[in-house]
Amino acid sequence: MVNKKAIDGYGNSAVQSELDYASPHRIVQMLMDGALSKIATAKGCIERADAVGKVRQISWGINIINGLRSSLDMQQGGDVSANLDALYEYMGNKLHEANLNNDIQYLDEVSLLLTEIKAGWDNIPSEFH
Repeated sequence: MVNKKAIDGYGNSAVQSELDYASPHRIVQMLMDGALSKIATAKGCIERADAVGKVRQISWGINIINGLRSSLDMQQGGDVSANLDALYEYMGNKLHEANLNNDIQYLDEVSLLLTEIKAGWDNIPSEFH
């Protein structure tokens, strides 16, 4: 089950009612969407030289990814969870680098990786969630 930290990281009150009734699978989808949105907004902030907005958006994205990471079931997930854990850690590090260096390439890399993970997650048949 996705933990409270991950949900708090998403932070959008407009989706609170959906979160109240969503399956764990749907919550993960929403969190991934939220992280992708924060990364895209951070990219715009860098392009506009909005340092405060950049920091806020990247921090929000890192919080969501850390929430996803902490929600992994390492015992039941086996190699898949271990690989996701390493990938989420990598993405968090790249987001930190993007923040420190105002580097859009890092944001694009994380966005691509997360989009690929989300595509796999979105294609999980409904009988498995």
